[in-house]
Amino acid sequence: MSEMKGSGVWEGFKAFLMRGNVVDLAVAVVIGAAFSNIVNSVVKGIINPLVGAIGTKNLDSYSSCLTSHCEVAKDGTVTHGIQIMWGSVLGSTLQFLITATVVYFLMVLPMAKYLARVEARRRAREDTKGSVVEVTELEVLQQIRDTLVAQRGGSHDARR
Repeated sequence: MSEMKGSGVWEGFKAFLMRGNVVDLAVAVVIGAAFSNIVNSVVKGIINPLVGAIGTKNLDSYSSCLTSHCEVAKDGTVTHGIQIMWGSVLGSTLQFLITATVVYFLMVLPMAKYLARVEARRRAREDTKGSVVEVTELEVLQQIRDTLVAQRGGSHDARR
């Protein structure tokens, strides 16, 4: 009985893996990881120097001390006091905003416009299909018969 339960779980797992959504998600994760390298480079190469024009180039060095005085060793570790590293949070927030902006304007917005056009075309096709009158084979044969009778000039009863 446990063998059947195990094979059912295995079959369910295989079915889960074979769904298109899982593959799409895996592709999205891989592309997202590669894209994050680009965003990190933009932040380090462009944003940080712009911020550095009014302060320091490294956002990680922006911090505040919760106590009256923080002592920082030469290696950057805090030896006395509680230091809040708000600069690193700011840097991560900028990276997120840049990523979200680029993804929205280069991927989401064009895809939404494309899907809207596809949907509009589908609706237009459905509307034209709805305006066409469906005629059955029997009705066509009756029309042919009625036309032939009218051409002969006969008074044949068309509704037999």
